[in-house]
Amino acid sequence: MADLDLRKLRYFAVVAEELNFGRAAERLRIAQPVLSRQIAALEKELGVVLFERSQRGTRLTVAGSALRDDARDILTEAAALQRRVRRGSRAGRSLGLGFMPGLIVTPVVRALTERFPALAVEVVRTSWDDQVEMVHDGRIDASFVRLPIPRDGLRVTLLFGEPRVVALPASHELASSTGGVGLADLLPLRLLQAPDAVPEWRDALRAAGVDPQKAARGRPVVHTVEEKLEQVAALRGVVVLPESTARFYTRPDVVYRVVEDLPPNEVAVVSEARNDVAEVEALHELAARLMRA
Repeated sequence: MADLDLRKLRYFAVVAEELNFGRAAERLRIAQPVLSRQIAALEKELGVVLFERSQRGTRLTVAGSALRDDARDILTEAAALQRRVRRGSRAGRSLGLGFMPGLIVTPVVRALTERFPALAVEVVRTSWDDQVEMVHDGRIDASFVRLPIPRDGLRVTLLFGEPRVVALPASHELASSTGGVGLADLLPLRLLQAPDAVPEWRDALRAAGVDPQKAARGRPVVHTVEEKLEQVAALRGVVVLPESTARFYTRPDVVYRVVEDLPPNEVAVVSEARNDVAEVEALHELAARLMRA
């Protein structure tokens, strides 16, 4: 029997969740034909058919349903093993630290290295899609994140909140406003972000009788701030950003306006709840002292 390929197993798990190869490929950031080939290769290696595809959609076979639950356990344990090995190999010598765009973490990094002179801090920029995932899978030890996030298994230290702004095409009528705008003014526009990224927008759509998932159909697949602003400038929709992020990304064809009825974006530092090494403990303490001030 061939060795089980964890990468193919992860691909299978995502398709099993979505039951749609297109959406699964988008989540995995690979081309759909590549995903289909990988699933076919896994089926060949296992000697079973995992999915039945028809005009009515995609569904799991009996074998696929049996694999689905086991796949979750295998992937969870594999990720835990990777975390333990990575953490053990760098404990006391290096610390991987993530940060979201717009956040300045230099004062905390300096204070941390002053306290631990032999510590090498490796700073990594994260995105909305992987800011928590990179902590869970052990690529980094801690991260400065923007809420909301799933908090399971994490130690979360809240730091501060900041206003949120909407990025509008410079030609849009709302861009000429000298003040802020309201969320209701923006609902007719397409949000170029996942509905969970701006939950208040999602809730407002529902209150207006609009299905957020239907409203998101046809939304361009964008991940970085730069990509999102390109889409805004091309008149394909708008994005909501924290004020500090907007300050880092100025361009003449995009205008920012404060969304007056959105609550502040909260910033926190997170690490795995079980990670109690001295350097991570100190990171939470220093971040709370320096960034809250």
